[in-house]
Amino acid sequence: MAQVGLLTHQLAYLSPLLGGGLAAGWAVSLTAFAAVAGRAITGLFVDKLDRRMTACGNFLMQAAGVAVLASASTAPMLYAGCFMFGLGVGNATSLPGLIVHQEFPNRLFSRVVSLVVAVNQFTFAFGPSLLGYLRQATGHYTAALVACFVLEVAAAAIVILPVLARSARTRSLFGRRHTGS
Repeated sequence: MAQVGLLTHQLAYLSPLLGGGLAAGWAVSLTAFAAVAGRAITGLFVDKLDRRMTACGNFLMQAAGVAVLASASTAPMLYAGCFMFGLGVGNATSLPGLIVHQEFPNRLFSRVVSLVVAVNQFTFAFGPSLLGYLRQATGHYTAALVACFVLEVAAAAIVILPVLARSARTRSLFGRRHTGS
């Protein structure tokens, strides 16, 4: 939701800050370039790492990019925020299927991926209107960017919680000492 919302409003947000449409257009192009680069880089190592950890890092990178965009006052920082945010854009479509492949039996893959894609598409549809509403209600994009940041951090937490729960269960199973009463 945050990703589609921010991409939809990116030009409108950046144009007044960068002094016109051309500079904002370059920033949007940088975001797109970073999306391709981020997906290619992630593709090099995603099979060697826990995919949930990778997705968590992806969401946190995007949250950092949003934080930079929200707080930046100079063009180089705005471009940096666009680049950081963009690094995660391409992975948002590939990582859910890879996580499903890691977490579920092959026979359930098509069912689970279909459900994930349906839920994602449903939530993505609300991003542009949520940001537009927040922009309209407050007169600026600050609340909208804060919402994007919160959504990105929440997504990172949601995707990593099963990893943390498994780790805690493993520690509790093997970490207890038998006291022999």
